Amino acid sequence: MALSVAAALQLEVFSRTTVRVYAGEENLTHTIRWVHPVEIPDIAQFLTGGELLLTAGLGVGRTTSEQRRYIREVSAAGAAALVIELSGRAFTAMPAALIDEAKRLGFPLIGLADELPFVEVSAQVHELIADERNSDLIAFERLNADFIQLLLASRSHVSFAEALAHHVGSPVVLEDTDHQVVAYAGGTVETDLLMKNWGLHARMAHRAGTPGGQHNKSAMVQSHDEPGCTRRMIVLRGEAWGWIHVFHGDGDLPNAHAYALDRAADTIAIALLGDRESGARASHRQSSLVNRLLLGDITGEQFVDRALRVGRDLRDRPLAVVVLCKEPEPDRAAEGVLESLLKSLRTPAVTADLGEHVLAVVGLTGQLSAPQLADHLDRDGARAGVSRGVPPAQLPDAARQARTAASVAATRESPATLHFDRLGVLRLLVALAQGPELKRYVDDELGPLLRHDATETNPLLPTLRAYLAADGNKSRAAEALFVQRRTLYYRIERLDGLLGRSVDDPEVRGGLSLALQALNLLESTEQAPAAGPRRPLI
Repeated sequence: MALSVAAALQLEVFSRTTVRVYAGEENLTHTIRWVHPVEIPDIAQFLTGGELLLTAGLGVGRTTSEQRRYIREVSAAGAAALVIELSGRAFTAMPAALIDEAKRLGFPLIGLADELPFVEVSAQVHELIADERNSDLIAFERLNADFIQLLLASRSHVSFAEALAHHVGSPVVLEDTDHQVVAYAGGTVETDLLMKNWGLHARMAHRAGTPGGQHNKSAMVQSHDEPGCTRRMIVLRGEAWGWIHVFHGDGDLPNAHAYALDRAADTIAIALLGDRESGARASHRQSSLVNRLLLGDITGEQFVDRALRVGRDLRDRPLAVVVLCKEPEPDRAAEGVLESLLKSLRTPAVTADLGEHVLAVVGLTGQLSAPQLADHLDRDGARAGVSRGVPPAQLPDAARQARTAASVAATRESPATLHFDRLGVLRLLVALAQGPELKRYVDDELGPLLRHDATETNPLLPTLRAYLAADGNKSRAAEALFVQRRTLYYRIERLDGLLGRSVDDPEVRGGLSLALQALNLLESTEQAPAAGPRRPLI
């Protein structure tokens, strides 16, 4: 850490006399780079900035105009502060002109009641500066080692953000060029609130042309309640990939922390260059998070908390789980359909690839309920199931609901998205499909027909499906099958004989419809996702 004027005044040598700050109290944070005893009037031309000037006052000047000019010149040259002995060699009291001009400039002006050996002041300050620089070097080496280790271990963006937050002791946010948060670490109550409307900070708080990417919160009407923030651009192959932000409160970012920010930006860029696909690791982190939820390794509340670390703010809103079935056609990728929809709806989500399905935990809003989300997906041609809107604690139940709805959607001939509450009796069939009961029920109701179709060249199951779909209307059923009514009558007689019941009886048709739905469900669970067309539910 850099040595400030205020810290230097706490040294033992200054405790030997009375020290008074006459002006510039607000700038005692100025960094001291060197200590310089001076007694010549034109010292300003030899300064390079950051000097703590020690003087008996012999070169300050006797007239008010000389004294004012002296203060103006050393302040303009970047001196950290001016310390004047008031022991009688030049002054017994601090000249009013010096005080007035220093106050006008906000320049630290300090008086000593007695003489002090300036050589001891220089020795103690320089020793402290050397110690601080040595500490900075050690910190720099430790920082470099940590980042290199993360780089060699191919760790994620979250790990880099967490390492930077640890080193600077402040919250860190990593975002891409679309201002989508990729990682968030070291959060505080203040920055947690800021994350709810991150786009406002990202777009408004950092104005173009601000040096170092730092914003002054007092100058930003939209950001007057925000902590001070400094960001660095992450450059990948000559183009901006995103920015990494450090929220450090009032004042400038300390040099050591600025170095840490620069190193983090550099190593993240290197890590990105090593990725064939920049989104691969982010997708893996989300998948790992979802898997931990499904395994019961974390609770729903913990899931929401960890989702914020990967840039998905699911707090303070109902949640819905979506399970999408993967389609055999490459251009109908479930991930693409869901990603495009969520982006257009501007709602946060954590998404995971589970092999045959894609599962997403989606944050709902006042304008987007779970049934409305299902309707959006259905219009986009997705084959999916959507749960009820639930609080975080009920996320495991919501995952089960979405899977149930997706199991039914998988049996549909055409892609459709089903909301859990719209399943009706099908929810019971899905539950029964996990055990032997449903297979026994299908065999009891349809066994003779299924055994007939397994050995005969002219199956009758399509005729039963068409007849039930037409609700017993023989004309419509014949049209659907492209056969004459006489042929249909013959097949119905065969069905009645095989099943031992008349399919003209409405109650019989109701039971057979339920059995066919159960059959479709069992067949869909036994088939691979890309194994041909699915049978329709009746």
